[in-house]
Amino acid sequence: MGDYFIGLISGTSMDGIDAALVRFEDSSLEVLQTHEHKYPSELRQKLSVAKLDPGVCSLGDVGSLHAEVGECFRDAANGLLTSAGVDTSTVAAIGSHGQTIRHEPNADRPFSLQIGDPDIISAGTGITTIADFRSADIALGGQGAPLTPIFHEWLFRKPGVNRVVLNIGGIANITVLRGDDSETTGFDTGPGNTLLDAWIGKHLQQSFDDNGDWASQGAVVDELLSRLLADPYIATPPPKSTGFEYFNLDWLAERGVDDYSPIDVQATLSAFTACSVAAAILEYASDSSAVYVCGGGVHNADLMQRLAAELPGIIVQSSESAGLDPDWVEAVAFAWLAMRNLHEQPGNLPAVTGARCATILGVVHDVGR
Repeated sequence: MGDYFIGLISGTSMDGIDAALVRFEDSSLEVLQTHEHKYPSELRQKLSVAKLDPGVCSLGDVGSLHAEVGECFRDAANGLLTSAGVDTSTVAAIGSHGQTIRHEPNADRPFSLQIGDPDIISAGTGITTIADFRSADIALGGQGAPLTPIFHEWLFRKPGVNRVVLNIGGIANITVLRGDDSETTGFDTGPGNTLLDAWIGKHLQQSFDDNGDWASQGAVVDELLSRLLADPYIATPPPKSTGFEYFNLDWLAERGVDDYSPIDVQATLSAFTACSVAAAILEYASDSSAVYVCGGGVHNADLMQRLAAELPGIIVQSSESAGLDPDWVEAVAFAWLAMRNLHEQPGNLPAVTGARCATILGVVHDVGR
């Protein structure tokens, strides 16, 4: 078996795939190479339709997207190996999160659907590919998310120190790491970038608010912010998870955002993310010394400044300061989860997801070997 693992993931922005080549030791890791593989614009448009208007997406469309996204994940893995100059024989497995197109953990029949055919990845790379990391947890009554807290625990937990890992992707989630023997907890706090991206996309036709520059020029509308924070999800106790299925432009429209200047709404949405995250940290981890931020939101200076202002006395900084580049934490996490699968070790934390018990996550695909 090879020494290396590959992690692949595409987030809710659906702009492309993050790939990381990693070697793990007992309590440390080495990231040997990273690679960003952009989706073709036509595919991204089709994924956007599937995400925002699933009613017009046929079963044939989903099947075709499953294969096409799988081809992109395959190409991302091969591109990573080429740039690293590493032979496939040195890679033990690929952990592929896939592309989420629907996350419904609280439906009558709960599910979380990630596409990106893992057999295409395995056949096209010659590497064992592990995918479908969420279904087993959901089958055990869990939310199937967030899954990264167990990796955060392994990498970032430090005896005697209380700290939080905050991932700001489309959705924001926290991992509460205690310095004593208390179990690790974590959950989705609410929107991260998803509403900010959707709103600037609607009004400025931009895929994201670069550095938070647009939001920083607006004024927070206090009455609107109070309305957003009053959403029942924010106060719901964990375990809980959410997604763009809930927090989207329709959700905003129902809260009267069109009554205000678009730039002021953007400022308010930035404040909403910061305040909802901070409220969760202050309720469940107020004695933390630091919050380590990863994900795309770490590059939004406006959001980071608002978050720091909401958490006086707690250091808010990039996960880089704790040893891992914030852009690659999730890709590395799924490489680690692939390793856990091969070693027949649990990949979930029931205290986080609400599952009845810990279990091995992921399904092994080993095509043509």
